[in-house]
Amino acid sequence: MITEKIFIEMALSFPGTEQNPHFERIGFKITGKRMFATYLAENNSANIFLTPEEQRVFCKMSTANIYPVPNKWGEKGATTFVLSRQALQPSGKVPADLASEEGMPIRTWS
Repeated sequence: MITEKIFIEMALSFPGTEQNPHFERIGFKITGKRMFATYLAENNSANIFLTPEEQRVFCKMSTANIYPVPNKWGEKGATTFVLSRQALQPSGKVPADLASEEGMPIRTWS
């Protein structure tokens, strides 16, 4: 399970990231740029802004727990992750068979 604390630590690990309120969520953005993720404590979920190609790769991992946001943002790559049902791989990486499909560079957390 990815807890609120772990998700916030991961989001803030990107250099220049700031945390701001975003409606009922916590928003994360790189200073001077657009938001890249939001977190909702109520149901321990995150919306992460991916490219449509990245979204397709991640959604293949678990269609019940990773899915496009059900609106126009989802069509542009915004993806909901149900964090209470997600586990980090021991290496902190996306499984190689999924990552290599799109040639995606994967960020790791230790």
